[in-house]
Amino acid sequence: MRFSVVETGYDRRQVDSCLDELSLRLGRLAARAEGAAGAGREWDQIRSDALHLCDFLHRRTAPVEGPEAARPSPAEREAAELLATARAELEAAREEARRLREEAYADALRARREFEAALLARRRRESRVDEILAGARGERVPVDTPTAAAGVRPGTGRSAA
Repeated sequence: MRFSVVETGYDRRQVDSCLDELSLRLGRLAARAEGAAGAGREWDQIRSDALHLCDFLHRRTAPVEGPEAARPSPAEREAAELLATARAELEAAREEARRLREEAYADALRARREFEAALLARRRRESRVDEILAGARGERVPVDTPTAAAGVRPGTGRSAA
């Protein structure tokens, strides 16, 4: 029996469908065992186990209390083992889902912090560029200001000393 894992455990429709199929098969088994009841004590035990499991599935609770409850049948023991296995698998799946959620959350936080740091650095660079450009536009050099190019003689590339 394999079921899809959903947020709260296994897919309930799949589990119910499986239980309904199991109930149908057990009913058929009980009917066949009833037909072969004259074959001996072993068939009586098989029929009793099948009927007991059918009742158990219909009620979906613990088996009837009484002398039979003190000593569970082999089918009841197998059903209990299957139930314990399913519960263990469910718990393992829940733990894995929890771990994956925590990892995804940590990755998302890390990515957000990196993005915010990159955005802040970009905004700082943008602000610095704006300051540089504002300073370059605002400062005008007077026309008669001597520059390094003023001391160079044409054709020599050296200053006139």
